[in-house]
Amino acid sequence: MTLETVRVTRYVTPLREGGSLPGVVEGEDLGTWVCKFRGAGQGPRVLVAEVIVAGLARALDIATPAQCVLDLDPAIARYEADEEVQDLLNASTGANLGIDFLPGSFGFDATTEIDAGLAGRILWLDAFAANVDRSWRNPNMLVWNAAVEVIDHGASLYFHHSWPGGAGDPQRFARQAYDTAEHILGGSADVARAEDGSLAARLTDDALAAIVADVPEAWLDDYPWAEGPDEVRERYVAFLRARRDGVEGERPWLP
Repeated sequence: MTLETVRVTRYVTPLREGGSLPGVVEGEDLGTWVCKFRGAGQGPRVLVAEVIVAGLARALDIATPAQCVLDLDPAIARYEADEEVQDLLNASTGANLGIDFLPGSFGFDATTEIDAGLAGRILWLDAFAANVDRSWRNPNMLVWNAAVEVIDHGASLYFHHSWPGGAGDPQRFARQAYDTAEHILGGSADVARAEDGSLAARLTDDALAAIVADVPEAWLDDYPWAEGPDEVRERYVAFLRARRDGVEGERPWLP
């Protein structure tokens, strides 16, 4: 799935959650999107993680909102009175990440019923992607049209935050354990382990390459060790493949 590019026509309102200050915007497609800005403090790597983990979720039959590339014109900032938001808009000219705004959705909580198989797949996904941000304090799941949708994957794939210092070691990621103590679906570990083989089989080399291919080049251009975005994409696939294949036939990260 190649991400569609949508031009932003209006900034609507900030979503003051966490430190990245995403905002609701309108696009030329007449859609309403949650915009995650490349100029936010965490940088474009968070956007990369969002795209890759959403792609992994879809491959594992886990619902997640549609995404697009939001093309932001600096002129949009002229009409924003909030100086913090104006600075963010000015720093985010060009390609940003759009996530479909789901009207009428509500947050997942302890009263929400969830299919056992889906819960196991979500836990497996989070362990695979090393997502540290799906706890009872912050479930990062929505219920929309009676279906559970996973959101906010930016805290995944921690390894790429060290890449400015070098390309890193995929085997280190393959060996890294995953702590489920705070995970909202930690009780589904048995289901996740039971489905491990079938879930890993879905993430073929071709599937991983196609998922990573959706990441815009504009977010992959700041690695001094790489000759270009294609080399960076290959490195992401190498890390994901190592995580999938594990160590000597075992996956130490399984919940």
